[in-house]
Amino acid sequence: MTERYLPSSPFLNTVIAGEAPLRGEPHGEANLRRLIDMTRDPELANRDWATMLLAQERVDTAEVRQALIVAAQDEEAIVRAEAISGLASRDRALALPFLRAELAGASVTMPLLEAAALVADASLADDLRAFCLQSGNRFLDELAAKALAACEAAGAATGA
Repeated sequence: MTERYLPSSPFLNTVIAGEAPLRGEPHGEANLRRLIDMTRDPELANRDWATMLLAQERVDTAEVRQALIVAAQDEEAIVRAEAISGLASRDRALALPFLRAELAGASVTMPLLEAAALVADASLADDLRAFCLQSGNRFLDELAAKALAACEAAGAATGA
């Protein structure tokens, strides 16, 4: 049996379990600030989980966006992908240059493909085509095809 990938931080595990509110309630604001701080944690698993949790949170403030921008430049690709996904759900134009840089690489992840489908920019289509070859992972292949279709549709709509 494969061990589950979890952060070492007790706080992050509390957030994952839904036991630490990030909005409202007396502690929500403090918990959100702590989550933002965890996106810069020295430990990769903590940074990755904190960035993913922040990216999925529906809060959209300047502080959240700035944390995601910083994480989109992280040394680790998995952290960058989560951050870009969070940016794409908040501001497509802001996410586009980060997404373009990642899709020019040799590999792609689920959050990047989901972000590409959200951003739906014709300039991403060529790079996405390289990831639409059958990888053997049906789920990723379907996500890549969906992202490519969204980007091609955007190009057709704008005549690009």
